[in-house]
Amino acid sequence: MAGNEWINGYLEAILDSGAAAIEEQKPTVDLRERGHFNPTKYFVEEVVTGVDETDLHRTWIKVVATRNARERSSRLENMCWRIWHLTRKKKQLEWEELQRLAKRRWERELVRKDATEDLAEDLSEGEKGDTVSELIHAETPRVSFHSNSSSLELWSDDKKEKKLYIILISLHGLVRGENMELGRDSDTGGQVKYVVELSRALAKMPGVYRVDLFTRQVLSPEVDWSYGEPTEMLTTASEDADGNDVGESSGAYIIRIPFGPRDKYLHKELLWPYIQEFVDGALAHILNMSKVLGEQVGGGQPVWPYVIHGHYADAGDSAALLSGALNVPMVLTGHSLGRNKLEQLLKQGRQSKEDINSMYKIMRRIEAEELSLDVAELVITSTQQEIEEQWGLYDGFDVKLEKILRARARRGVNCHGRYMPRMVVIPPGMDFSSVVVQEDVSEVDGELPTVIGGTDGSSPKAIPTIWSEVMRFLTNPHKPMILALSRPDPKKNITTLLKAFGECRPLRELANLTLIMGNRDDIDEMTGGNASVLMTVLKLIDKYDLYGLVAYPKHHKQTDVPDIYRLAAKTKGVFINPALVEPFGLTLIEAAAHGLPMVATKNGGPVDIQRALNNGLLVDPHDQQAIADALLKLVSEKNLWHDCRRNGWKNIHLYSWPEHCRTYLTKVAACRMRHPQWKTDTPGDEVSAEVSSLNDSLKDVHDMSLRLSVDDKASLTGSLDPVASSSGEPDVQDQVKRVLSKIKKPETNLKENEGVKLENVPSKYPILRRRHRLVVLILDCYDSNGLPEKKMAQIIQDIFKAVRLDTRNAKFTGFAISTAMPVSETMEFLKSAKIQVNEFDALICGSGSEVYYPGTYTAEDGKLFADPDYASHIAFHWGYEGLKKTIWKFMNPEGEQKSPCAEEDVKSSNAHCVAYFVKELSKAKKVDDLRQKLRMRGLRCHPMYCRNSTRMQVVPLLASRAQALRYLFVRWRLNVANMFVIVGETGDTDYEELIAGAHKTLIMKEVVTKGSEALLRTTDLRNDIVPSDSPLIASIKSGATPEEISEALKALSKASL
Repeated sequence: MAGNEWINGYLEAILDSGAAAIEEQKPTVDLRERGHFNPTKYFVEEVVTGVDETDLHRTWIKVVATRNARERSSRLENMCWRIWHLTRKKKQLEWEELQRLAKRRWERELVRKDATEDLAEDLSEGEKGDTVSELIHAETPRVSFHSNSSSLELWSDDKKEKKLYIILISLHGLVRGENMELGRDSDTGGQVKYVVELSRALAKMPGVYRVDLFTRQVLSPEVDWSYGEPTEMLTTASEDADGNDVGESSGAYIIRIPFGPRDKYLHKELLWPYIQEFVDGALAHILNMSKVLGEQVGGGQPVWPYVIHGHYADAGDSAALLSGALNVPMVLTGHSLGRNKLEQLLKQGRQSKEDINSMYKIMRRIEAEELSLDVAELVITSTQQEIEEQWGLYDGFDVKLEKILRARARRGVNCHGRYMPRMVVIPPGMDFSSVVVQEDVSEVDGELPTVIGGTDGSSPKAIPTIWSEVMRFLTNPHKPMILALSRPDPKKNITTLLKAFGECRPLRELANLTLIMGNRDDIDEMTGGNASVLMTVLKLIDKYDLYGLVAYPKHHKQTDVPDIYRLAAKTKGVFINPALVEPFGLTLIEAAAHGLPMVATKNGGPVDIQRALNNGLLVDPHDQQAIADALLKLVSEKNLWHDCRRNGWKNIHLYSWPEHCRTYLTKVAACRMRHPQWKTDTPGDEVSAEVSSLNDSLKDVHDMSLRLSVDDKASLTGSLDPVASSSGEPDVQDQVKRVLSKIKKPETNLKENEGVKLENVPSKYPILRRRHRLVVLILDCYDSNGLPEKKMAQIIQDIFKAVRLDTRNAKFTGFAISTAMPVSETMEFLKSAKIQVNEFDALICGSGSEVYYPGTYTAEDGKLFADPDYASHIAFHWGYEGLKKTIWKFMNPEGEQKSPCAEEDVKSSNAHCVAYFVKELSKAKKVDDLRQKLRMRGLRCHPMYCRNSTRMQVVPLLASRAQALRYLFVRWRLNVANMFVIVGETGDTDYEELIAGAHKTLIMKEVVTKGSEALLRTTDLRNDIVPSDSPLIASIKSGATPEEISEALKALSKASL
């Protein structure tokens, strides 16, 4: 085995580099370094380091411990082949990633070209020139997102007359106002602290009346009881600055909504199937609170949320659905992004995309982020780098196209439904209440010896415990302290900092180094990456003999952090963040607030912080010598140190919470404000409501007396409103007489609507308004031509019978049908099935693009008119003509006109639905592919295949059959929790959205033989959308009798979350 001796030279270098070298991401090695080529160093740093195999170092230790020379050589050879194989695998993944990025760049350029051509078609020659110049200008490397800030009116104290209601959402982790358990797990970290402090700060701003922070209610014995409290007060303001009473509901609150298993604490990757349950629970709270606030400060009118702000992908998904249900603006803060994480994990080469998705649910997360971009009007980031390098990875955002669309909107030019959210940089705020900012004076020198006891024999003063913990490591604690504070993660680059300190003798003589690396009890019990970094730190301290120069305490509390900063400042030290990439750098701001100059990585957020504060130096985190030089410069040059300290204090207000909130509210105010504005206003006073209710009740009696049950027997007795059915009681009769005396005679003039005379009815409100329960039939039973199957009629009749068997609830229960068919085909089907249309309180047609109320908005000839409020509710970001033209290109690309994939379905189309016949199913693009192409062009909508894959329909972004049910809740106060949705085992491609939620779902097996779900998406995400263990979902066998259906509905009615 003598031929294998060459292996030893390479593998000895592995031992020299240590485990840290394996985990760190290092730059390409300069092979001409110092004038000669070092093959051993090349092998280790280019091959072994690139492998990122965390157990490689441990394997090497075991190999060298083998005594048998032959076995040892064999193991060494196998190890080298292992390294080679892993490196080849990583190179292959890198090549595939490069191919993907190249394809994406090509698609981006094609999209911009198409979008520019489409937008320029209807412009004058001068405007076309402007569009071209906009595109050229957008392609320049200098991108500024602050050009309009000067024209905005800054939020100020004169806004205090406003009474705003703001909603923040942060779902995962453990959220509470006091004694936050930061670092308890990966979900309870900086985001929790951020949203709690933001809530408090916003509640103190002029014009803000109430802030609700929504999170998950957890009743698990694993966590503290406080996380199960439905409401927690963060701040309250009983009086404003002028001493006026501001109302009992004002202030900031944590509102905990139950969703998912209430007795379990779930990590964020497991929360996805329960998002819709949260949305429905949150919607119920918002509607109740809007009514309460309306009574307090709204003059009796509901106070709708001013904005809904989602934090992270799960909350962004929820905020998008709530924004659509309430028609209010949405704001998004990503915190960390799925596409960026996916790219980083793929670059490591240790996991396939499928494995990553299985562990992190990354595809569901990315889809949620894309939906959030569709709906959000404003996206708040911490740095410019986040906009360009992270959000730029998403289909829903393109920097260049966003600039073009914004320029057109500014000039009042039509964008044809294309839309890009506005990205703004607003750094996180900080609470500086515990920071005492002093003028920088020379007397600071010698302050630490005075505090801890000097050489003059004076007794030491009482000092914080953490100071003692740090100083016990140091031979001379009076020297300037270089402070690094981060978890022991390889990406934080602590080992490079330690090498820079250990190899720079002047720096070692002038300063001490303090490493605050989280909390630990036993390194062996820590995760691989963190343990590896800590072991490497200990080895480097020993290698450079840094005992007495480096402090690395095992424990510290969150409350100790300000004291650690103060200790470093009193020694005239420096704070350093040498991370390979730092998304923001909150610790840099904290350090500056305590008077510490900084040395920070030039990659990421610190660039913006240094530009604002001008209190330190930026370095290349890979350049060990540059790190040492920057630290030595700040420690040795006292004038520079004092200048940086003063600059930090002078500019730190830019990162205060009041400044953050002022900028935040200014940017939000620039959004297009929208909220529910009903054309048919609901009466506000009790008398009007009572009269209207009675009018509707009398109309109900008239309508329901005409209804026939499925067995052709009169159903009047079982369908009467409870008020009418109990009219035999004397007290009720008196009440009716009093109300009747107040009723005005109905107008005799007939109203006109689009040239058709409407039926003269005593009330303009649908029967639905007084229902306690609603049974919604969503059975997508269609034949190969997309026509409803005959069995659907019989099933509907059986469901009617089943509901009426429950005599206790039948009189309070209404029916609705939700279908992809247009209203004309729905009416034809009901007529052919001999079902009265008035059996239904609501018809949701065109895949949720229209809502009808039989008996309301009805012409003399029986024609129904769509709810105009719903039409305006879903019109957000809807561009009919531009969308229609683009989809036609996708469905029928050039060169395939002789055998088109799709043909327009004029009968099924309406003002908010573009419908097509699917001619060639094999050529049809899947929904996720179609949505991606539309998003890249700035077109926001909801495409779906329906009616047994024979139709493709595109409706507005905020429209769907699921969202239509939430609209009924918002508009008519019919709680989603009191809805019973009856579906088949499969259906149209929006089927998944209809199962989950706070409503009860009854699945009728084997009723729908074939749906359209095969055309939904490439990656199956159903398990991340539909809960598998919800008590609100039940199933029933095919061919169930009305009695069996009735029993199933009764059992479901008792279920709760």
